[in-house]
Parts: sequence; structure tokens; C-alpha cells
Amino acid sequence: MSVQPSPDLAAGAAVKAADRAHVFHSWSAQGLIDPLAVAGAEGSYFWDYDGNRYLDFSCQLVNTNIGHQHPKVVAAIQEQAAKLCTIAPGFAVDVRSEAARLVAERTPGDLDKIFFTNGGAEAVENAVRMARLHTGRPKLLSAYRSYHGATATAINLTGDPRRWASDSASAGVVHFWAPFLYRSPFHSDSEAQECERALRHLEDTIAFEGPQTIAAIILETIPGTAGIMVPPPGYLAGVREICDRYGIVFILDEVMAGFGRTGHWFAADHFGVTPDLLTFAKGVNSGYVPLGGVAISAEIAATFDQRPYPGGLTYSGHPLACASAVATINAMAEEGIVENAAAIGENVIGPGLREIADRHPSVGEVRGLGVFWALDLVKDEETREPLVPYNASGPANQPMADFAAACKRGGLWPFVNMNRTHVVPPCTVTEAEAKEGLAILDEALGAADAHTA
Repeated sequence: MSVQPSPDLAAGAAVKAADRAHVFHSWSAQGLIDPLAVAGAEGSYFWDYDGNRYLDFSCQLVNTNIGHQHPKVVAAIQEQAAKLCTIAPGFAVDVRSEAARLVAERTPGDLDKIFFTNGGAEAVENAVRMARLHTGRPKLLSAYRSYHGATATAINLTGDPRRWASDSASAGVVHFWAPFLYRSPFHSDSEAQECERALRHLEDTIAFEGPQTIAAIILETIPGTAGIMVPPPGYLAGVREICDRYGIVFILDEVMAGFGRTGHWFAADHFGVTPDLLTFAKGVNSGYVPLGGVAISAEIAATFDQRPYPGGLTYSGHPLACASAVATINAMAEEGIVENAAAIGENVIGPGLREIADRHPSVGEVRGLGVFWALDLVKDEETREPLVPYNASGPANQPMADFAAACKRGGLWPFVNMNRTHVVPPCTVTEAEAKEGLAILDEALGAADAHTA
């Protein structure tokens, strides 16, 4: 990669001052944050105005799947801007049609119609709206340990504490437990048992809620922020069968897991399952321009052949966003980026993390696929007590704060949530970069080890 610019402390101070004066940040107590001022980025790295360079093991918000500033995508945005910056969604435009074709070509089964949104939360909002209209039923089922977005229905579907402040208890959402053997809610002792008990629990939930009232079940194919829990063999197929039996729409949320993240175009490909609706965003164009969408089955699309779909967005299928998606998908195909993610995960990250786990008492479990991994950090390997309490903050979260600070001192930008650190570099990450990141992570885990029993 090219050398980042020399330090410019005055420019950095000016950026931070303007940010402090005028920017209202998401998910934050405004007076308690001190955002890093970023000067630039390229490939797997970004840097600040002080001259510090960070290996981006967070992919920002697990979205820069092809890394920062990919030249083909930057060029495509520039070329599209010179041709047609924007047009209303009611028109047919070459770049929008091509983006939809390229997505549909890669989605499983007959998910061949694409409704574009500005991001993942809007994709989820529209997917559940389609499901309700298609079935005429009101209720939605989603899992605890999940995240589906911060808009009105999406945040109610979410199964983590970010939901609590906005949960209206009137959105028609019922939560259930999905499988997670390491912290099994079903006291299972094998993946097969966890799968069987989780499916039985889901069927019981449906029975007591009334199958005829349930429009959709939505699951992250592999939950992302909640902990990258790969479902056991047979679970998603079992959910598919249950949905078919009761006439329930099956929605897979691939906003984080899609577009190469797990070593396949979509995580659903690992399990041989086709949902009725599939939501996507993030990796579809690495977040270069906001874009998301819903891939729609033929049956659900037919619902709206003669009946208007009551939903839309001014920027649905925005030309600049679609141009970046076309360039991203083509670059991923031409450069073997999905295959690289699979190989790096299988040959470097997975084995490397398991070796690290053997050296550190703070690492309870390693799990993941492709470039989508999590380390579950614990106080005690035997009891599996999390390194910090659920939803910890302030002093209670100090062990994780110490670990994150050690990563950053070493030149690694981590993705940390609750008692976990996620290893989610770009799908373009090289073997050398992955090993560099693992070495920094290995050293930083000493800070977590200091808080173990």
C-alpha cells in the first residue's frame, strides 16, 4: 500500500473541534466520547492525523469487504457521477438494472427480484412489510442475540440491549432462543442436541403464539454483532421446514454475513437453504455509497403484480450506489475475493485463533467462517463466566476496555462487543496482513488475561 500522509496535528485538531461542535454521534453519550479523527485509508488500513496507522480488523462496521478505496469502485463512482448522478426510482436505469441482475445472479434459489434501499435496517423494514402483506398476518418472530437495525420495526426485532430504549412492546414482535451451544439456553451437550432442542423450542413458541398469526420468522443466517454463532447443521433447514408447514415467510438477514464475508457469496450457501426474502447491505458495495436491499422470491413478488407495493424511498436504487455495487461485485468475481476470504479463514485466521486460544486463559471459544470470527472472552474457562457482565459499561467493562486499548496501541483496530472481540478484516486481506493482525491480537490478549480467575 502507499505510505499514508505525514502527521498534520493542526488539521487533526480542526477536524476534532468541528466534530465536537456539530456532529451528533450514534449510540453514544455525546459528552463522554472522543472520536478518532481519520485522515485517510487504503486497503486493510486507515490512519489518523498523528501518523498512527491501524490494521482494520473491524472493517469499520463489518462492511468494507473489499477494503478501503478499491480503485475500480472509486472509478465507477466517478464515472457514474459524470454520466447521471441521480434519478427517481420510478425510472428504468441501466446501472440499477445491472446491479439488480448481479445480486439476483448470486442469491440462492428464485430470489430474482431486488428492491433497493439505503441500508440494512430499511431492507429489514421492507422485508417484514412484504411478509405481512403477503400473509395477511401481524406477528413477527426473531431471535434473542440478534441485531436487525435501528429503524422502528427493525429495532424491535433486534434481540440485544440496543432495543430496550425504543421497544414499544406493540410492534408485534415475539423473541425466541436460537441455538448457541457454548452458552446453550437448552443445556445441550452436542450440536445435534442443540439443534433438536432449539427447533422444538421454536415450534412450541409458534404453537403458543398461534401459527395463523405469524407472518414471518427472521434470522441472521450467522448472527453478527451478537457473537458470530454459526448455526448447527440442520437448524436452518429445520426452520425452513417449519415455515413451510405453517405458511410462515422465512427471512434471512444477510446484511453483515453476505457478499463474501463467510467465504461464500451468501452465508445461506453454507447450509443449502433458500429463504423467501433475503436482506442485504454493507458488503454489496463495501459501504462506499449507502445501499441495501431485499431479494424477493417469485411467490412473494407475484403478490404485488396487480397490487401496488406500499413502500418506497427517494434514493431507492440510487445510481451512484448501484454503480459502486456493480463495480464491487465484478471486482469480487474477477479478483477471487470471495475465494480469498474462504482460504484466509480456513488456512490462516481459524488455525491462528485456535493457537492463540491455547495460550490465553481469557479465550473461552473460537468460532467463525471466512473472515467472520469471534473470540468469546471469559474470566474462567471452566465456568465460562464472561469476562465482563452482560451489557457492561463504565468500570464493569474495564477488562474489555483494557484489551481494546492494547489492540490500538499495537496498531490494530478491533471490533469489540460485550465480552467478545470479533476478527472481521476485509475479504481482500492478505496472508501477511492477517498474520500481522493475529500477532497484535495475541499480545493484546495479555490485558484480558490479567482479569481472569
